[in-house]
Amino acid sequence: MKTNNSLRSSVFLVSFFLLTIFSFSQDLLAQKSLSGNKTSEIDYKKEAPDFSLLSLDGKTVNLTDYNDKILVIHIATTWCPFCNAEAPYLEKLYQNYKAKGVEVIIIDVKEPKELVEEKLKDRHGLSFPILLDPDGEVAGSFAPKNILPDLSRDEVMLASNIIIDKEGKIQFMSLLDSKNFDAELIAVKKKLDELL
Repeated sequence: MKTNNSLRSSVFLVSFFLLTIFSFSQDLLAQKSLSGNKTSEIDYKKEAPDFSLLSLDGKTVNLTDYNDKILVIHIATTWCPFCNAEAPYLEKLYQNYKAKGVEVIIIDVKEPKELVEEKLKDRHGLSFPILLDPDGEVAGSFAPKNILPDLSRDEVMLASNIIIDKEGKIQFMSLLDSKNFDAELIAVKKKLDELL
C-alpha cells in the first residue's frame, strides 16, 4: 500500500515537472522569436512555396489548386494547445469568408491520418481540407530563415497563420506568440478584409 502511494506521488511529481517545463519552453520560444513585438505578425512578403500534399480524404492538393483565390493556411499538430484553440475560429472564418473567394486549409505536421481525423477534424467539426505533411518539409518551407535558426523549420511554424493572395504571394504571416495569442484570428480577418 505504501509503495503504491509512493509510486503515485512520484508519477504525479514527474508529470507536473514535465508539464511545467513544456509550458515554460513554449513561452520562452515565443518570447525569443518575437520579443519586443506587439503582435505576432512578421513582415515576410514573398512568393509562397509550392507544395503537393495528401488531404485526409486521400486527394492530392497543390498550392496551384488555389489560383485566383485567397488562401489561409494554418500549420498545426493535434497536441498543440494554440492550434486547438484556433480550430473552431478557423471553421467560423471559413464559413464567413468562403463566399468571398477565401479558402482555408490546415497543414498538419508529422502525424498519422487517424489521429488527425479524430483529434482535429472530428473534435472541432472542421469542413475545410486538412493536409498531411509527414516529414514537416512543407511547413518548414514557409519558415523565415532568420527566426530561431537553431530550431527545425517546421517547429518554428507551429500554430502559425499565413495568407496567400490570388497571385500566390504571402501577404500575412503570424508566428506563435503566447503573450499576444490571437485565437479569434482578429489580425487574420483584418488582413482578409484589406485584401478583398
